[in-house]
This record gives sequence, structure tokens and C-alpha cells, in this order.
Amino acid sequence: MTTLQWSDALALDLPLMDDTHREFVDLLAAVERADDATLVQAWQTLVDHTQAHFDREDRWMRDTRFSSTNCHSTQHRVVLQVLREGSAHAAQGDLVPIRHMAPELAAWFPQHAQSMDAALALHLRRAGYDPLTGVVHAPDALPDDVITGCGGACSTPEADNTALPEPAAEQTQAA
Repeated sequence: MTTLQWSDALALDLPLMDDTHREFVDLLAAVERADDATLVQAWQTLVDHTQAHFDREDRWMRDTRFSSTNCHSTQHRVVLQVLREGSAHAAQGDLVPIRHMAPELAAWFPQHAQSMDAALALHLRRAGYDPLTGVVHAPDALPDDVITGCGGACSTPEADNTALPEPAAEQTQAA
């Protein structure tokens, strides 16, 4: 049995995103089921799919005023880097990292989908964004400024310019 199964809990009511996520779950399951002879190809198929998947979501974010520096896109870059490291190990004949990474991806993905992707799907629906054509049907619903950070209250210009409190030790020394 695979670590992650598709369920309605992963559905985000954005058909292209849901289809892509379902494919990701299926490809991850194929990696987990693969024997040593087929593991590298199954992994590479997952890596290629994930690259296209993340590129598509990153394009949607750019099209709708999410910054390329937001934490969603950053997480995409980090996950792809880890996947490529698995490929590099596999190219040297070391399959163990992939065997360890697959269940970690299965644990990571629901959290990512139900938080970052759910917020993106909601944002895209509000903007009337058509993921197939890139057309924004409700441009007035787009944010005035580019969304940076994580896209929440912590990402407003006021919050970004707010100084963090000094640690207690530094406050004591300053007094």
C-alpha cells in the first residue's frame, strides 16, 4: 500500500489543479511501488511532472500578482532541489535517498495542498482566473500590490517594515 492516497480532502475545486495533484499522487505511488530496476525511471517521471506542475502554479501566481519571492514559490524551488538531489544520488547507483524521500513527499504534500495550494485556488477563483488561457475575468479582484511573503497579514507592507522585538538578553544589555 502506498503512503498517500487521493481523497476528496485534497480536492481544491480547481479542475486543472486537482487533476495535476491527482497525477502527482499517482506518480508518487508508482515510485513507492517500484522495484530497484524501475525506481529511477519512476522517480524521473515524478520529477519531470513536479517541475511542470510547479512551473504552472508559479505562472498562475505571476499572472495574478503573487511575487516570485513568496513562500509558496520558494517551497516549490526547495522541493524541486531535493527531488533533483535524489536523482543525483540515483545516478550514482544510490537508491536509498529516493526510498526515504518518497514517504516524506507523501507526508509533505497534503499540508502543501491544503494550505498553500488551497489559498492559491481561492485567489484564482476570486480573480476569475482561467488556468488554461491565463485570462483574468475579474481583474478588480486582484490585489493592488504584488503579494509577497506568505500572502497573509505578515506580508503587508506595514508588517514587512515592522521591526522585530529584540531578544530579552539584548534588551537587558541595551538598558
